[in-house]
Amino acid sequence: MSLRTTRRGGAQQPSTTGYLVVGLVVLLAVAAAATWGLRGSGRASYPDEISTAEAAARRGNGAFILDVREPQEWHQVHIPGSTLIPLGALASRVNEVPSDRDVVVVCRTGNRSRQGRDILRRAGYTKVTSMAGGIQAWVAAGYPAVSGP
Repeated sequence: MSLRTTRRGGAQQPSTTGYLVVGLVVLLAVAAAATWGLRGSGRASYPDEISTAEAAARRGNGAFILDVREPQEWHQVHIPGSTLIPLGALASRVNEVPSDRDVVVVCRTGNRSRQGRDILRRAGYTKVTSMAGGIQAWVAAGYPAVSGP
């Protein structure tokens, strides 16, 4: 894009209109990126972590709930309909996690779920987040939980 120039005092100078057009284009691009939630990677932004209330809402809207705890922990208590893939096995089992749905990663207190979220993001998942507080916060908030296999 070349800026129009005007002659002032024998020297060519860019016109004010050219600067305004460039400024407007930059402003529109920034506004569009903010509206569409784009980051430098070009992927839609997704929260790193969500509350138990938000996780419950996403679950109600069909999100895939991925529990990354160990089997004995999951048998003690878990979110109904959740899928267990222990954190240590997640990298080799990412193909078992749907990429076309929201994914909420859960653990006991929220530490392992952040690691699980990051594993999925590195594998190309964009609609993945971690639930703050883990299953302990979920149960404390009174959301449904079950035990057993």
